[in-house]
Amino acid sequence: MSGQADGEQFARAALTYLAEPGDARLGGLVRTCGAIRVLEAIKAGRLPVTGRPGNAAARRAMERAIQRWRVRLAEVPTAENLTGLAKEGIRLVCPGEAEWPTRLADLGDQQPYALWLRGNADLRFNCLRSVAIVGSRAATAYGSYVAAEFAASVAARGWTVISGGAYGIDAAAHRGALGADGVSVAVMACGVDVPYPAGHKDLLDAIAAQGVVLSEWPPRRTATRLRFLVRNRVIAALATGTLVVEAGQRSGALNTARHARELFRPLMAVPGPVTSDTSAGCHTIIRQWRGELVTSAADVIEYLSPVGEAVTGAAGTGAGEAGVAGVGGGKAGWETRGRAGAATVVPRDALDLESATVLDALPVRGGSGPATIATRAGLDIGTVLGCLGRLAAGGFVERCERGWRVRRAGERGLPARPGYVCNMVVKSFARLFPF
Repeated sequence: MSGQADGEQFARAALTYLAEPGDARLGGLVRTCGAIRVLEAIKAGRLPVTGRPGNAAARRAMERAIQRWRVRLAEVPTAENLTGLAKEGIRLVCPGEAEWPTRLADLGDQQPYALWLRGNADLRFNCLRSVAIVGSRAATAYGSYVAAEFAASVAARGWTVISGGAYGIDAAAHRGALGADGVSVAVMACGVDVPYPAGHKDLLDAIAAQGVVLSEWPPRRTATRLRFLVRNRVIAALATGTLVVEAGQRSGALNTARHARELFRPLMAVPGPVTSDTSAGCHTIIRQWRGELVTSAADVIEYLSPVGEAVTGAAGTGAGEAGVAGVGGGKAGWETRGRAGAATVVPRDALDLESATVLDALPVRGGSGPATIATRAGLDIGTVLGCLGRLAAGGFVERCERGWRVRRAGERGLPARPGYVCNMVVKSFARLFPF
């Protein structure tokens, strides 16, 4: 790495090795002094010069923290080794970069120093319309069904599904989104190259192929109990709103919900049987935390959509239908029309130049692979892959057997009858990804 930008990126990458995420002391130092100066201070074993005297107790606490971070200096790879991670499909995104989700700034000094990503989808773009779906690892059949159906339905309308990659509700949500050919984001409590749980290796690979697997912890780092609680704040901060499907009174999902409430993010919960311990946390969210009670994916989208925007059904879908059908019939929808008349979530004239160029290079029929598209567009393959992710999230393009094509009119809209998405998705994915 070379240059000021690369120096800052390397420094932030090094900090992910030296300190645990969410350390407000380190976050405050980086905000005040910059990552490069903080890394130099840690290497030197002294406090950076900030120009502020501070009180003696605070300085002593910071000095102890510097020494604590110094212990891990031997774990920091060289710049060449960090660059080599790109060959494994791993990249680093830092605050201030185009792909950095600006919502994370709401975490203050506890926002991530940087994020490690695996997957080609654009993280910031895909989090603009997103819902975190979380819940118990020991999910019931009811909870798994609801999570998969809700996730598939919102993904079919261009919303990104964010979850934690765990067993139970998390897994059902990810699979539902993937089954609807949507984008899913898995926020890990370990390195992005560490499959945890091990039984989800194929699922995490599928998420990376269609969305993003991300972590605050560097590659090779393993999960611990505390790290799951620390990462929950990122799930809540990334998403437009958080939906809890099933949660016991001591569930980690309640920890995510608490972060969402503290960040003033929309918080929703699905009710369950009053006799079910796995729904007790959801009832607490609704009764005591004033979370929104939702019973359909349409409720979720309506609650998260900005004031004045209605959720309308796709072509041929009756508005106001229960379950996953559209609501708010008769109002102006939030969708616009792109090439070939397909429904999109942003106007075509709002696309950046590179994305518009890639869209023009795509066929309406058949399909083309990324290399062919790159040749037609006159762009490098990395840029094309990033643009395809943004275009897919926007509803302009879709995958097909032969690669990528312009999304056809009337396809992949919201299903016309309740349960259709879940029946299609859950049944087809059950064999590959059993709950």
